[in-house]
Amino acid sequence: MINEYEKLLAGLDDVDWSSLSHAYRSAEDVPGHIRTLCGSDDEAREQAFRSLFGSIFHQGSRYSASPVAVPFLAKIAVAGPAAAREDAMWLLTRLAIDWHDEYDVTTGINVTGWRAAAAEVSPEELLPLYEEEVAAATDADKRAKAQELRDWVAAGNSPDSRWSALQSYDAVLAELPGLLVLLDDGDARLRTRIAYLLAWFPELSATSLPRLLVLAAHDEDPVAAATALLAAGIVGPASTAEDITPYLDAADPLMRWAAATALIRLAALDETPVGPALLDRAVAELATAARHPFGRVTDYCEGDLHAHIERTLHALPPGPDTAVVRETLDACLPRIVWDYYGSRTRRALEELFPAPQPHPTPRYTDLTTAQQQLLNDLAGHRHAWLIRSSADRLQELGLPHTQEALQAFSGTGRTA
Repeated sequence: MINEYEKLLAGLDDVDWSSLSHAYRSAEDVPGHIRTLCGSDDEAREQAFRSLFGSIFHQGSRYSASPVAVPFLAKIAVAGPAAAREDAMWLLTRLAIDWHDEYDVTTGINVTGWRAAAAEVSPEELLPLYEEEVAAATDADKRAKAQELRDWVAAGNSPDSRWSALQSYDAVLAELPGLLVLLDDGDARLRTRIAYLLAWFPELSATSLPRLLVLAAHDEDPVAAATALLAAGIVGPASTAEDITPYLDAADPLMRWAAATALIRLAALDETPVGPALLDRAVAELATAARHPFGRVTDYCEGDLHAHIERTLHALPPGPDTAVVRETLDACLPRIVWDYYGSRTRRALEELFPAPQPHPTPRYTDLTTAQQQLLNDLAGHRHAWLIRSSADRLQELGLPHTQEALQAFSGTGRTA
């Protein structure tokens, strides 16, 4: 490790990492990976990040080692090597929230409900159950494993995923006051990352909201500004609508989209100043964005603009023109940029191809524009498993059912 970063990681070796766990049991490899993040070997650093993403944040799960790693990652995000800071922020965001949380972006994260659910599975209440398992075990190996789990729970841990995820969330919350300096960082990507992260912490809104509004008003980077504006709308009270409304007239369509999305979220709050006319303007802006998408997107909903618009419209309070809403949803339907479970893809295939085609293999030119767009997005999707998960339906429709075949059929020729 470069000497200038040794002080940054002070205390790393004081942690008993072998007593902590991650997705692959002992977390004794974690300090080595964290130390590598501050090294000069780019390839080794990238591998260390991949290892950490796969262990302390494994497919959305967090473990006893996860919150313990947070303070060190926060230090790297603020003062570590330039090549490591953005990835450290991205890992911190993942440790705070997972993919399931991200798709609640239209209404904001319900931390109060999360805390209540986690409290229902406290380690103190679970301990007697694990002690019974130890007493009932007749096989030596099973008893040893049961004893290990019992001791882990007795140490104040819970096997419930809601509880372990909350520990990481709270660890990131504790570091946020120090991370706020990134709002003034010279790197626009870091300003964007901290603005996005703040969207998930309503408990810090008294501090974060005014700073997010300042970033939205003055940042020259449109993605950072739009990210901050929407974050303000997610964590702010109903009165925040007064600060956000003027951005519906912004020159940048990304800012108008962020303002419209934020206003629709605020419209669902009590005593909101978002009236019917303003809500109609917001919906119209989303309709324009759906029909004429812009190249620059934010991190919200994994960067999937159309999925985000779709979820925002489903969260609408009563009132807006249902025909405009329906037309906008129809425009979003065939766009598959990111689909974690494959559910959007299957629904799009069912709605856009309601019955098997009359010929075994229809001609691409005979398909509707929406049908072509769906197949184009699937042909160019970065995850081939998405096509495999819908292969049966594609075959029923007489359509190509591998990514290579879809590329040849649609003429796209390559994956993104």
